[in-house]
Formats: sequence, structure tokens, C-alpha cells
Amino acid sequence: MLDNLPRGTICIEDIEIGMTRHLRKTVTDHDIELFAEISTDHNPVHLDEDYARDTIFAGRIAHGMLTAGLISAVIGEQLPGHGTVYLGQSLKFLGPVRPGDTVTAEVEVTAIDHSKRRVTMETRCMVDGKRVLAGEAVVLAPSRKFD
Repeated sequence: MLDNLPRGTICIEDIEIGMTRHLRKTVTDHDIELFAEISTDHNPVHLDEDYARDTIFAGRIAHGMLTAGLISAVIGEQLPGHGTVYLGQSLKFLGPVRPGDTVTAEVEVTAIDHSKRRVTMETRCMVDGKRVLAGEAVVLAPSRKFD
């Protein structure tokens, strides 16, 4: 299940401090298995319930970078959107995401450098209103001047 705002592009000329965009996605077992294959991260805490039950998580969890990838989707598809170049991202993993959890990934513009086309955004992911990931992204936004 994926619930998000319309995709597209918001050029640097139209971005404002405080703008936000988000998406919601329910993380499935299939998502976790695909991410394990793509990333080659087959840590059993993600794939083996018996193993994971005996960890601090007391059950399987999604890869942290799978959750972080949802932030990338918001940035690349919504704000700023198509044509955006990722320059950097900090991440703090604050809680687990489990199979079946619905993650809300959100970005919020906190600073804009029009001369360099750089946009800084607070990034966060929540499950049931609880923050599971926090960070900051810096991106190069598209501009109408370069069309």
C-alpha cells in the first residue's frame, strides 16, 4: 500500500521554508526480502523470525536503509521532485520498523540557498505517530532557468 501526494517537480524558485511532503507505505515481507536481495544484506534479524525473536527487537525488523529509502522517494518524487540531486543525508534510527507497519516518511524545508540551488530539509519517518527515523537532507533543486 502506498499513499502519497502527486508526483512531479517543485523548482527552487517556488520552494518555501516550511513546505512539507510525505508518503505512506506499509512495509511487507516481500519488501524486506527484495531489499535483502538488492542490498545483499541478509542479516537474519530481517529474515529469520526464530533468530530475530532472541534479539533486542524480539522479532523481525525491516532494514533501516529500506525505511530511509522512503525519504529518498519523497525527495525524488515530490519535494523538490524530478531532477533533484541528493547531496547529503544524516540519519538517526530511533526505533524498529516491523513487517506490516505503515511508515509515514516526511520532509520539511528548513533552509534555502537560492544562489547555489541548495535546499536543506528535516527528514523523518513515523510509525503510529512515533518517530522511528530522524535526519537532515541537503539537495540540489531543479530550476526553471536550466530547462
